Amino acid sequence: MPSAAEVAWLIPLLPLIGAVATGMGLISFNAEVNRLRKPVAITLLSCLGASAVLSYAVLAEQLSGGPTVEHLFIWASAGSFTLPMGYVIDPLGAIMLSLVTTIALLVMVYSHGYMAHDKGYVRFFTYLALFSSSMLGLIVSPNLLEIYVFWELVGMCSYLLVGFWYDREGAAHAAQKAFIVNRVGDFGLLLGILGLFWATNSFDFLGIANGLSAGISEGRVPEWAALTLCLLVFMGPMAKSAQFPLHVWLPDAMEGPTPISALIHAATMVAAGVFLVARLEPIYSQFPLVGLVIAIIGTITCFLGASIALTQMDLKKGLAYSTVSQLGYMMLAMGCGAPIAGMFHLVTHAFFKAMLFLGSGSVIHAMEEVVGHQPVLAQDMRLMGGLRKKMPITSTTFLIGCIAISGIPPLAGFWSKDEILGQAFNTYPFLWLIGFLTAGMTAFYMFRLYFLTFEGDFRGENTKLQAELLKLSGESIDDEHIHKPGVLHESSKPMTIPLAVLAVPSVIIGLMGTPWNSKFANLLDPKEALEMSQNFHWTEFLSLAGASVAISSSGICLAVFAYYLHRIDLQKIFVNRFPQINLFLQNKWYLDDINEKIFVRGSRKLAKEVLEVDAKVVDGVVNLTGLLTLGSGEGLKYFETGRAQFYALIVFGGVIALVALFGVLGPSPT
Repeated sequence: MPSAAEVAWLIPLLPLIGAVATGMGLISFNAEVNRLRKPVAITLLSCLGASAVLSYAVLAEQLSGGPTVEHLFIWASAGSFTLPMGYVIDPLGAIMLSLVTTIALLVMVYSHGYMAHDKGYVRFFTYLALFSSSMLGLIVSPNLLEIYVFWELVGMCSYLLVGFWYDREGAAHAAQKAFIVNRVGDFGLLLGILGLFWATNSFDFLGIANGLSAGISEGRVPEWAALTLCLLVFMGPMAKSAQFPLHVWLPDAMEGPTPISALIHAATMVAAGVFLVARLEPIYSQFPLVGLVIAIIGTITCFLGASIALTQMDLKKGLAYSTVSQLGYMMLAMGCGAPIAGMFHLVTHAFFKAMLFLGSGSVIHAMEEVVGHQPVLAQDMRLMGGLRKKMPITSTTFLIGCIAISGIPPLAGFWSKDEILGQAFNTYPFLWLIGFLTAGMTAFYMFRLYFLTFEGDFRGENTKLQAELLKLSGESIDDEHIHKPGVLHESSKPMTIPLAVLAVPSVIIGLMGTPWNSKFANLLDPKEALEMSQNFHWTEFLSLAGASVAISSSGICLAVFAYYLHRIDLQKIFVNRFPQINLFLQNKWYLDDINEKIFVRGSRKLAKEVLEVDAKVVDGVVNLTGLLTLGSGEGLKYFETGRAQFYALIVFGGVIALVALFGVLGPSPT
């Protein structure tokens, strides 16, 4: 009987088969297939569920000490050149396979409740299955070229899902923005991949690492060229994992349905960038400067996301900027030469961030009963409050997520974030300081979200406030929904069961990475795990962890006094005293405005100028050529008389003209 790793190629293939079958059905028999909601959902859930079972079996084999399994076949060859494709199963891949299938399966179950009344239900499930398959294929890819293929498939699926409600202008624009920004990063990634192949004649990770090392030592590859190629490849993860300055697409991606927001932010698209950097560790570890650049970009992203989240009133966008910040922590770890810490935070973050996003979807679903299907109102926390009494399961799980992401022990976020901060403290103390301050900001804005949403009095029936918010957003008032509110209630079981399931790992999975006995590190790199346990000192751990918990607790306390007890008025203390800073944060560091002026308007201006050149110069030359041809033809037709004497006269005249010309020019000098 083959081992699970031997048949791991089925993991990405099963959901792909389901997605293709359903997609072909939609293309061929759209109306009939759209009526088969439950059969389609059961089929795709079964395909993804089978992939999840296989993933768990693969992980169990790796936990029991199973070897790395790699199966390759020659996809293309020309002379001595061969291009292998296939799949590889190792501890890192096994962890990611289990993570992605788990989150995707729960999101798909949740979607059955969330999208129950949507006319695109079947299409949404098809996209989900294709998205999951693309990410799973990326994980098992054995080389950079195959990763690039699935990388683009992931990007395509994100475009389809972010713009799922394509009839909404905001969703269409968000999908285009995500697609274009990711193409910028992917262009750099492609150049880097081709450049590394030129330098090493390999697409394999270890082959590239060894080839670069040998090329530099032998003088065949200049070090500056190797650094440039490594940074070009990093542009791909910068865009996919929303790192500054290519992070601008991720908050706008909230225009898609909430289940896909959870999947993108937790385990698929944004995780792909961090995963690729971890795969490239054998290459990046040779160049400390590359690590420093990654760490700096990660730190800027970390602080930027947290600072903007402080002022957000849209529940989903607040969580989106939280994701940007946490991705910055992961990249900080990668830059500090601690990929295990970065991957551990990716895993813990996936569970509690998926739970938080699905919880926000539950809240929005309930709010739509009161304010109608208008995202501007249903997602604005100024219209929420008091939901804890009406939605006990959603509020409890959301609170667990807030505690976990704030880094309060013993929940999952504490162990992974503390490990990153410890690594940063030992490598780049200044970057640690910024990450340390960001931890306090994270705790504050997350509990700000919780208190505004679930505590206090419900504000959603305030029609005057609804009208003001709609006016600020520039949208029209929907009288039907505003004046005929429904009743708030807890979401259905398909939506609350995934929340309850995700709450369990959000609480306990961090215990897998305790620094004195990290089972997570032992799976990925037993030597480093042994070194971690040998170098562990309680004094250092307690001092750094204590400081981290203290600043997080300070952020929580500030949120309690400001938004729960209402003892502190931040409007007077901060906003009125520092209006420019508040405006700077509300306008997202003006990065969207800068992009609008430089790239959007600049590209439009350039396009108009190119069009002007095309119309006046290129078309002018073409038109002039045609005019000259037409004119010469019109003139020459009068010389076509059909009389031989006239033609002889023309020839004679031509000869006389040539003789006269040469006579004027004179003989050539000897």
